[in-house]
Amino acid sequence: MSQQTTSRVPARLRLTALAALPVLVLTVACGGGDGAGGAPKNDAIASVPETVTATPAAKDTAGPSAGPAGKSAFYDAQLVYVRCMRVKGGYQDFPDPKLSGHLDWGKVEEISSRPGQMEAAKGGRNGVCVPELQKVMQAEPARDQQKDYESMLAHAKCMRDNGISRFTNPTMSGGNAQPGGDPNPADPAIDSGSPAYKQAREACKAKLLDGLDGMQ
Repeated sequence: MSQQTTSRVPARLRLTALAALPVLVLTVACGGGDGAGGAPKNDAIASVPETVTATPAAKDTAGPSAGPAGKSAFYDAQLVYVRCMRVKGGYQDFPDPKLSGHLDWGKVEEISSRPGQMEAAKGGRNGVCVPELQKVMQAEPARDQQKDYESMLAHAKCMRDNGISRFTNPTMSGGNAQPGGDPNPADPAIDSGSPAYKQAREACKAKLLDGLDGMQ
């Protein structure tokens, strides 16, 4: 199978961007204004099932508030970030968070792959929503790194079994699960835009735990 460079945002690039946020937040303020390019504001967030109840702190976000028990703070922080990305970041189709509070990173990376829109995976143009993203990261519940590793390992094996032979395994470093995937993300060796890759990704997506989609 021919494997070539693609415009899709590599997962490790997203991880690098997030790791750099503590530095960025010191220099970037979440300023006001319309979306990039004069895009009209559209901050409506889709409603969720009635079993998820609203909390007073989230009413100003004009959307749902609490996710499953124990994760409402994470969910609420994600709503604020999503609204910022739509209103100030200029990404009107930025996806709603899942009920777990995690974003649909597959959709985020799809937006990021469009010409000139790579900032959709990094807190918006000029880091306008970096402070909101920082709060999301601080509110995210601790993950079981061993379970994450096993999930990504099963996903990597599935990808190879479905024809993406160069897809690498995840690793454990300092007790943290590190994604696998492209053996050289700085100069991609796997064409993630190819029909074969998309077919394998669809076949293997169920292997990844919630919150790991788009990580490898």
